[in-house]
Amino acid sequence: MTLAAEFVANDKPLLIRYDGAFYTPVLVNYPETTFGGDFETEAEYSDPEVAEMIEEKGWIVWPLIPYSFDTVVLGLAVPSPSPPTAENWLGTDDQGRDVVARLIYGFRVSVLFGLILTIFSSVLGVAAGAWQGYFGGITDLLFQRFMEIWGGLPQLFILIILASLVEPSFIFLLGFMLLFSWMALVGVVRAEFLRGRNTTYVLAARALGVSNRKIMFRHILPNAMVATITFLPFILNGAITSLTALDFLGFGLPPGSASLGELLNQGKSNLQAPWLGISAFMVIAIMLSLLIFIGEGVRDAFDPRKTFRN
Repeated sequence: MTLAAEFVANDKPLLIRYDGAFYTPVLVNYPETTFGGDFETEAEYSDPEVAEMIEEKGWIVWPLIPYSFDTVVLGLAVPSPSPPTAENWLGTDDQGRDVVARLIYGFRVSVLFGLILTIFSSVLGVAAGAWQGYFGGITDLLFQRFMEIWGGLPQLFILIILASLVEPSFIFLLGFMLLFSWMALVGVVRAEFLRGRNTTYVLAARALGVSNRKIMFRHILPNAMVATITFLPFILNGAITSLTALDFLGFGLPPGSASLGELLNQGKSNLQAPWLGISAFMVIAIMLSLLIFIGEGVRDAFDPRKTFRN
């Protein structure tokens, strides 16, 4: 649902019928002149005058939540942050933006960030651990020393320094965290390859002239996948938690972005509006718990010891 957040929470209509023609503002930007207005700029569909012009010759279909993550709700009965109402199910934040819309978009950003980081971290970590464990010797020794030095670098301090030079963005944070997150799987994969490289079937494959690449990824890696998949949910949750913590501290996504950490920070700053902190906390807690359960299910599905045969 959150992957299609624009069709669930948006300040642009899903479909408009005007003067016998159909328009999809959620996909295409139309100038106000298309609907009989005076301006060449994009139409403000929440403007009562624009809505009235359209409804004179047609109709409008709005999303379930007629607000985007950056839409400022006008005409509130009380100052922002306003409490939950029939119009704003979880109220608004201190800038008058709908909390439900920000939660939907923030959830999508968090999960996509965690999945992308987990996939790239897993590829790099598995490749590094396989190379290290299979060849061993001086390769393993030098790589272990490098990881000890690299892992000892203060990530938060480095990020603070870089944030003062460039404005953090989704790609910037993804690349920065990837520099360190790939090490999470190296130790597990390395141990499996150290154990598997001297097994009988690997020695037999070497004697038959099978290439190292085939031995590594066709014979040893499948046995290491169970241990690898066991760690994936924790890497995913760690990535989401790290992004939330950076946003909470102000070193994450640019200001105004849909962010669960930024909503938590607003809850801390506005204790008189408990719906802000409670909403963000519940979404984060439920999301992380469900991701762990999904990860455990995937692990059990790939575990040959838990496969039942008739």
